[in-house]
Amino acid sequence: MERPYRVVVAKPGLDGHDRGAKVVARSLRDAGFEVIYTGLHQTPEQIVQAVVQEDADALGLSLLSGAHLTLVPKIMKGLAAEDLGDVVVVVGGIIPEGDIAKLKKVGVKEVFTPGSPLPSIATWLENELDEREVRSRS
Repeated sequence: MERPYRVVVAKPGLDGHDRGAKVVARSLRDAGFEVIYTGLHQTPEQIVQAVVQEDADALGLSLLSGAHLTLVPKIMKGLAAEDLGDVVVVVGGIIPEGDIAKLKKVGVKEVFTPGSPLPSIATWLENELDEREVRSRS
């Protein structure tokens, strides 16, 4: 990592449980990322604007409410509308196995379910962003 990557961590929708998002945000920060946590109850539009305003390299979405197939596609469309298709989007939380492929189909790069080791999330994200940087220079 040549510079600290900026990651927005967001809790879309009405889900009021943010302990996991805060733990992941702290873990990413401890791994050298610059992390911006948006807080609870964010709309897709608010999340997209946070990514724009923070010039984020990545977006981590934490969902436990079951609304991931509704909210994530809206966020992905909002990012595309802002010409932010190069932002790496990851999703974490209670995501049924059958929904992971659906999320990846709309552009989510990776899904981390409960029990994912924290160091593996940071390592995966750093590697993905490093590869993105190499591709953009080519």
